[in-house]
Amino acid sequence: MDAAYLEARCRLVDAALDRFLPKAKTRPATIHEAMRYSLFAGGKRLRPVLCLASTEACGGSVEAALPPAAAVECIHTYSLIHDDLPCMDDDDLRRGRPTCHVKYGEGIAVLAGDALLTLAFEILAQTAPSRRHGVAGYVSELAVASGSRHLIGGQVLDLEGEGSDILLSPAQLRYIHESKTAALLTTSIRLGAMTANATPAKLAALSTYGRSLGLAFQIIDDILDVTSTPEKLGKSVGKDEATAKSTYPALYGLEKSRKEAAKLTKQAHDALKPFAKKAERLHEIADYLLDRDY
Repeated sequence: MDAAYLEARCRLVDAALDRFLPKAKTRPATIHEAMRYSLFAGGKRLRPVLCLASTEACGGSVEAALPPAAAVECIHTYSLIHDDLPCMDDDDLRRGRPTCHVKYGEGIAVLAGDALLTLAFEILAQTAPSRRHGVAGYVSELAVASGSRHLIGGQVLDLEGEGSDILLSPAQLRYIHESKTAALLTTSIRLGAMTANATPAKLAALSTYGRSLGLAFQIIDDILDVTSTPEKLGKSVGKDEATAKSTYPALYGLEKSRKEAAKLTKQAHDALKPFAKKAERLHEIADYLLDRDY
């Protein structure tokens, strides 16, 4: 992966997020400071970068795709703030710094997450329609991916699977990962393509790419929870085992999990064949995510 490309895209996304968010001193300042604290805490900006790379693959304008790119990052950050809460995963560290509830208290953390969730749709509503796709389509796309059937539903099943003596079945675990991780990642890609007036055939191909990539990404995440360190990862490690959470390494072991991630990454690559050289960045991102160590 071209580090310069990734860095330039992250700067572009960060500048857009800074424009879209209320300034830190906007009244009431505490909530806006907390929102910005979590949103600008670092991170790979994977979902917005995929959104922009997808619009490029479909011949669209990066500028036109910045509102949905920013919106999906707001959704992602809200979900992390809430996941870290004591009533959820109870984490004190995120992206190498104290989590939002540790810094601002649980009440403000809940509200900061709520505010980012709401703001995401305010930002998304500013996206210019393309000939095939209107604002209602954009809003519906993101709402379904982040609602009870996908992102939130995946977290519910994740919570229900913790602390049990019985591991989830492979099909159950895949469903959680598809809901909690792959759905929002796929929607990020689809939204970028929609701003570029993508055909149904192109959206279908990109959806296959996104689902495969999202599953591979989560498997690598599960592996890193076993093999990495808090310093490298920027968050707590070993919690999956400590809470008896069902993961790919728990079900299959590390070696088989790595092979499954590689197989899914190949499926992601194969899905991009209709785009030929236009999907070069999407190919690079897939390889980068498979080989990452944080």
